[in-house]
Amino acid sequence: MAETAAEMSLDDVCRRDVVTRLRRVQGQVAGIITMIEEGRDCGEVVTQLAAVSRALDRAGFKVVANGLQQCVTAEGRGERPAMSAEQLEKLFLALA
Repeated sequence: MAETAAEMSLDDVCRRDVVTRLRRVQGQVAGIITMIEEGRDCGEVVTQLAAVSRALDRAGFKVVANGLQQCVTAEGRGERPAMSAEQLEKLFLALA
């Protein structure tokens, strides 16, 4: 039977960190929109877009790392992890 990613949840520390990162990205995107509307230099815009992309990747990797930690902890307690190694690999590769 296939498991869903919904079975894994972020721990509180990870959730706060990821939300903080995403709120920062939200502000960066708003700044990029303003830059484009103001006709700013393409190089500046692309630099900011690259920064947003890296920030999103870091948030995604933080989520995957949290999932890995949960699986290791569950296995250490003799429990079945919420996600299989294949599911975690698929999530990781979606970001890579």
